[in-house]
Amino acid sequence: MIVDASVALKWVLDEDESEAAIALLTRHELAAPDLLWIECANVLWVKARRGQITAQDARAALAAIDAAPIRSLQTRPLALVAQAIALDLGQTAYDCLYLAAALSERTQLVTADTAFAQVARAHPVYLGAILAL
Repeated sequence: MIVDASVALKWVLDEDESEAAIALLTRHELAAPDLLWIECANVLWVKARRGQITAQDARAALAAIDAAPIRSLQTRPLALVAQAIALDLGQTAYDCLYLAAALSERTQLVTADTAFAQVARAHPVYLGAILAL
């Protein structure tokens, strides 16, 4: 399965659906575009900057995500498909990169981004390729 940053962050932040996200780590072989790590780093930086977590906690959280058993996929080979999906769905190429990875790997994307999942599942081509956490 492909996971996006919204799922990976639930592994290290106490949020709704964190338990379901953590369960993915032991039940499935996971992969993600290499963008995942910088997206997670940025979200954790924002949370530290806003005082929601400490800088030390942000560092530890990213280290934990980095240690998770996730196969990294290069983004460049997925960029053209991600852009085509983005133009098709009216969503960001960043989000669509994960969906492009799922299609490329012939698997499903698991996301906690319910708005993105709803838009993608409304399209007949992507309906079976996305699961909301």
